[in-house]
Amino acid sequence: MYTCILGARRVVQLSLLLAGLSLMPWAMASSVTEKGEVFERTVEEHGQRYGLIGSGVFRYMIWTAYAGAYYQLEGETQPQPLSDVPRRLELAYFHAIDASDFAEATEKTLKDTLTLYEFNQIKEPLARLNQRYRDVVPGDRYLLSWNGEQLRLALNGEVLLEEENAEFASAMFSIWLGERPLGEGFRDALLGIN
Repeated sequence: MYTCILGARRVVQLSLLLAGLSLMPWAMASSVTEKGEVFERTVEEHGQRYGLIGSGVFRYMIWTAYAGAYYQLEGETQPQPLSDVPRRLELAYFHAIDASDFAEATEKTLKDTLTLYEFNQIKEPLARLNQRYRDVVPGDRYLLSWNGEQLRLALNGEVLLEEENAEFASAMFSIWLGERPLGEGFRDALLGIN
């Protein structure tokens, strides 16, 4: 009987060891890849550490437009894209897009998703942001981040805009992560829902 118990214990230990080994590559992966674009699981920006919530690919009609990753302040694991929690959204583009197209799409999307009052509250920072957009080519990355006090837009690491406006930050994040996003599947992937 004692030998049977020892044998059963060894089988359980061996099973746990094998299960752990099969999970190790996933657990140890420091990044995720979406259509060839690599996003780190943990990033640091201006002294704050952010953990990856989710990633995915945005498709528009027949085109695969860009890959993206959404992060929140390390330790904030429940998605809170429209809160005051420090967060960041990184988008890696697969096609060239003109700055004027970014400005037009941003304004149209916000007009369609916000009330007139809400839209009027962010008109001035939106006008400044629309002037700062730059053309992108495949491989470029835009970063939208909110550190709890300041919204930052950067292209390939170059800061294009900084705004201290929480309402504007939430409006910008809502384009991809709000109730009426550009793409529900993309939003759900970024929020780690699917």
